[in-house]
Amino acid sequence: MHVPDGFINAPVSAVAGVVAAGAVAVSLRGARRELDERTAPLAGLVAAFIFAVQMLNFPVAAGTSGHLLGGALAAILVGPCTGVLCVSVVLLMQGILFADGGLTALGVNITIMAVVTTVVAYAVFRGLVKVLPRKRRSVTVSAFVAALLSVPAAAVAFTFVYAIGGTTDVPLGSVLTAMVGVHTLIGIGEAAITAATVGAVIAVRPDLVHGARGLTAPLKLRVNGELVDAAPAAGPAPVPVAARSPRKLLLAGLGTSLLLAGVVSFYASANPDGLEKVAADKGIDAKVEDHAAADSPLADYGVKGLTDARLSGGLAGVIGVGVTVVAGTGIFWAVRRRRAGETETTSPSSLPESV
Repeated sequence: MHVPDGFINAPVSAVAGVVAAGAVAVSLRGARRELDERTAPLAGLVAAFIFAVQMLNFPVAAGTSGHLLGGALAAILVGPCTGVLCVSVVLLMQGILFADGGLTALGVNITIMAVVTTVVAYAVFRGLVKVLPRKRRSVTVSAFVAALLSVPAAAVAFTFVYAIGGTTDVPLGSVLTAMVGVHTLIGIGEAAITAATVGAVIAVRPDLVHGARGLTAPLKLRVNGELVDAAPAAGPAPVPVAARSPRKLLLAGLGTSLLLAGVVSFYASANPDGLEKVAADKGIDAKVEDHAAADSPLADYGVKGLTDARLSGGLAGVIGVGVTVVAGTGIFWAVRRRRAGETETTSPSSLPESV
């Protein structure tokens, strides 16, 4: 659903840029509470994984494809504020390096694909988790529903923005119907990917999943009709899960991202995605503009100078994953370090003694 330059006029694009900048600023502040020394590198990996999976367009209907938006996945794994930042980093890398999503429309894309999807998904997710049984399976089910609803919500958001600042005169009713219809189908794929990924991480490291926090409880036994805490097992005390290094998970996630972007992406659907299809059918793209980074060496997810399509696309995907994980991890470590610095500054030991 990457909006190119020319779909939305300059004034509305500027306003969307201000909204996006404000949302990113708020998210930076909120991410300080969500990130710690273990989840900061995980957030960088989540951004890289979203970049990789977005290269895997899957077919939906009538010559249309879809791809992961990622807001729900990021919000559930690392928190809503950090999730907004993860998707924003991906959109920035895609716009600058790969000419995917207009640069003047970057604010529109961040608002729709990062902010709307994350806010809607996390609100639905938290609501479901509160009413469903406190089990890991409930987290996966909630993630599925939240991701499913976040995609048509983004389609509605795009239609709203287009109604205010669209550059072509198109019946908005038909645009809304077409956008919501096709993106509901895309939402099913988004939901399946999100639920599968969240379920896989919960299975090995539930302590690292932001949306699963608070689900674990000490083992209890029923004695004489009353529940009591179970006695610890004899022998050496096991290392708490929360104290274990996430290195294995991070390496596995990075390897998966590189595999998806470098190899599996070659087999992605070549059909236009939901927005491209609706734009072509309804005439929204009548005034589309050439991308400012169209001459980038990595434009259109290929490496200029390489004639082998498989090698060109695979290498571009690997570069994209690498750049995204480095940029994302750097940002999230900086956010984490600033939080640590603020904590140290305001700790009781650092405050001046009263006279």
